[in-house]
Amino acid sequence: MRFFKFRNHAQLVFKPACDHSLGIRRFIDAIIDRLQQRRKLTLLLAACLYLAMPAYAEAHLFSPLLEAILPKSDTSDLSQAKNTTTVALDIDDKINKNNLPTVFTNHLFSIDSSQSALDEPSLYALLDAEFAANRGDTRRALTIYKQQSFKQEATAVFERALSFSLDNENISDSLIFAKTWQDQNPDHVPAWFYVAHLALKAHDYRLAGETLNRILRYDPRADLSEILIGIYPDSIDDQRELLAALQPIDSQENASLSVLKAGLLYQFNDPQNALIHINRALLSQSDYVPFITLKADILRKIEPTETVLNYVNQARLRNADSKNLYLYEIRYLLDLKQSQEAWQLLLEAHSRFEDDPEITLLAALVSLDVEQYRSADRLLNVLAKTPAYLDQAYYYLGISAERQQRFEQAKYYLNGVVREDLVLAAREKVVALELLNNNFESAITTLQLLRQQHSVFAPESFVMQADILWQQNEPEEALQLLTRASRKYPDNQLVLFARAQLLDDRRDYVVKRALLNHLQALEPSNLNYQLSYAQLLLANNRGSEQGLALANTIIQIRYDDPRYDNELHLQALNILASDALATDNYTQVISYLQTPYEVLPTLRSGTLLLRAYQGLGNNEKVADLLADLQQRFSFGQQNVNDRVQLY
Repeated sequence: MRFFKFRNHAQLVFKPACDHSLGIRRFIDAIIDRLQQRRKLTLLLAACLYLAMPAYAEAHLFSPLLEAILPKSDTSDLSQAKNTTTVALDIDDKINKNNLPTVFTNHLFSIDSSQSALDEPSLYALLDAEFAANRGDTRRALTIYKQQSFKQEATAVFERALSFSLDNENISDSLIFAKTWQDQNPDHVPAWFYVAHLALKAHDYRLAGETLNRILRYDPRADLSEILIGIYPDSIDDQRELLAALQPIDSQENASLSVLKAGLLYQFNDPQNALIHINRALLSQSDYVPFITLKADILRKIEPTETVLNYVNQARLRNADSKNLYLYEIRYLLDLKQSQEAWQLLLEAHSRFEDDPEITLLAALVSLDVEQYRSADRLLNVLAKTPAYLDQAYYYLGISAERQQRFEQAKYYLNGVVREDLVLAAREKVVALELLNNNFESAITTLQLLRQQHSVFAPESFVMQADILWQQNEPEEALQLLTRASRKYPDNQLVLFARAQLLDDRRDYVVKRALLNHLQALEPSNLNYQLSYAQLLLANNRGSEQGLALANTIIQIRYDDPRYDNELHLQALNILASDALATDNYTQVISYLQTPYEVLPTLRSGTLLLRAYQGLGNNEKVADLLADLQQRFSFGQQNVNDRVQLY
């Protein structure tokens, strides 16, 4: 209805004038002549201006307008109009409470009574619904809107009611309302679309399938794209149920439904049938890029690499201005480890889309990967001219300079990064470059500046600084720094765990145990905390059942489990082997560590094995293992798996 559009427009146009009574009166005088013969429009204008008034403070200004334009109603007629009003709620009391002008109220009643007689939506009721919505009384507004939408010629009211329901009710309630209205108005085709979309959103796939089937029987080529936006279910069970509901529907001539079926079939590893449906979709939209890329994904499951590349290449040549097809082919080449080919195609794409920062950035990154540093630097300097990409450009210019061993230049670019999602990684690299030249003071200064300029990364900076002190054989200073940091950030797990790692298992048993218990309370599923706690228990009580149970739980995690961590697994084996060695169970030590040492030799594992073979008196094994350890670790090298890393 015009009312809803006009009201929104009035709120925008007339609100500034509402602050000055004189301005409103002049505006009314200017338009009054044009509205002499249009009573309903005048009433709507008054209502809209009234709604735009802050707290209805200036509502009395519109009484002269209404009295000048609208003919006065006879009192008996007004009484009769009030008696015939069919609005279910007590609107009369409400309007009187809100101090609407008398003339406004009178004419509302007279118009409402004539509409009620025709069983059409009551303008009076709709205005009351708008007043209720404007005041935040959504229950009343919804009640009136829904009631009025079931009258004759009420399509616009239904759409307003449905929109209001979607904003204020859950999707199931909106679906019930839309389905009820559609059942009463079975020939209203747009309502079919509303019901289909809401049924999909509410996961009522039986109703969705029935409604979609009805739409396609009416028009096999109906555009269902709006219906299908945002309805793809997250859970596997819902996806399977949706596919089952769609399968019986004949979608041969409908591209939208065909592509939805193809996507579901592809997800459920049925590429052959998925290919049939995507080919149907492509018959009507052969150059639509999302359809092309979905077909390429399907082909990757059933066709050789050359076939897929040829298909994508031909599609890209047909759609030479499609950036997305360039990117798809480039990323596919990168997946195939064909970096040189991807780089060449990226340079071609950059020449075609030279003002596109996404293409420029990707071309620069691949240039770095293929060690084409001159190309990378040129592209990144171009990218740096785009303010939104300046930090990324500086970060990767720093990486490029580092790889070319231009360390001062690298530090210059990396120190210039200020974007929050890159600044920590950039400063970590600066610290690493300073430590490479034993510039410990400069590294610490970098970290102090980091926490001053970006306080959100203060905990990380404290941990990195403690690690530097630890590397300088200053463990007490490192521990004091982390103790101060933990007081400032009492629930920061990074700081607390770093402090716990520096505490001695025996000398600081009470404090370390309290810290690890607190960490486990903060994150009970963290395996690092559990393993450290197991080590603490076993260091103070050999054969501790709780400690052994925790370590055994970690080594029993399968490699295909998302929780599996190779380094953590080896640490748990070392802890169990140390406990076995303490009880002279040399065979158990060898059982724990022989195979892991052969796969991933570490100094810690090798030392434990050596002591076990010495305990068994196996001199041949001792000699072989000792020679291997001297070869691997005699020059002061340390495997990263044996080093206590704080970050």
